Amino acid sequence: MMVVVNDEAIVPAPRAARVLIPLPERDYDPTEVAVSWRVLTSAGHRVAFATPSGAAAVADELMLTGEQLDLWGAIPVVRRVKALGLLLRANRDAREAHAALVRDPAFTTPLRYDALRVGDFDGLLLPGGHRARGMRAYLEDPTLQAFVGAFFDANKPVGAICHGVVLAARSRSQRTGRSVLWGRRTTALTWRLEGAAFATMRYAGRVWDPGYYRTYAEQPGEPDGYRSVEAEVTRALASPDDFLDVPAAAPDHFRKSSGLFRDSGSDDRPAWVVRDRNYVSARWPGDAHSFARAFSDLLREPTP
Repeated sequence: MMVVVNDEAIVPAPRAARVLIPLPERDYDPTEVAVSWRVLTSAGHRVAFATPSGAAAVADELMLTGEQLDLWGAIPVVRRVKALGLLLRANRDAREAHAALVRDPAFTTPLRYDALRVGDFDGLLLPGGHRARGMRAYLEDPTLQAFVGAFFDANKPVGAICHGVVLAARSRSQRTGRSVLWGRRTTALTWRLEGAAFATMRYAGRVWDPGYYRTYAEQPGEPDGYRSVEAEVTRALASPDDFLDVPAAAPDHFRKSSGLFRDSGSDDRPAWVVRDRNYVSARWPGDAHSFARAFSDLLREPTP
């Protein structure tokens, strides 16, 4: 399901758009990247990648294998036995897409962040991931933030999912000095989903590393969720009401909000995607197919 707000003229991309997907050196979410890549390339768009050094990125291996997500995951002999890990890892469709992705020459030979030019691309897609060891460098990179800010200022199509929305929220417009999301409506990983994943690790899964799903942890004196994706993104917006979660009256509300269901190429009922003008956002890997399709459609839109 997609919600569209503030629909107005955008800078259109050609039929076969040139799309950039910047990645961290390591720990990107394989579903959000691979499914987006497959949807875009299947639609005829050309996808390039970028990393800080120009070396090929490496996915969060726990999200691919599901190993080390169960209570016994720290024990070498039995950690390959998966229960919770089977539910939390990328599903078969996403793993197959990822296996194809890593053979793509554009993926294996990415650009460097400092070589990126706004004029070389028609669209920008910002994926997420959560593991702090790799994602913090991506989210905090000043060169990448400046590029994202310039891309928004050029009024070209941008898509962001999960922690990718944090990167957008931290990027500043050269024209206003504010976050590029100021005055826009967006969704992102909600605290309900992020907090549930954190609680699962803390009490029933990766108990030796309960913060695995938390890229940033609260500091002493801060309330629960203060460093969550939802909270940080909301602080960058013109109004807290500009952060859109699934409304209680939405069709398939439980399917969309529980974190137990993922969308697919033929079923968008679990998805929640928000579009505001030339910007499309989504929450987590469970929205990836619908998110990528919405972004692909945006790239093809003519000027009204």
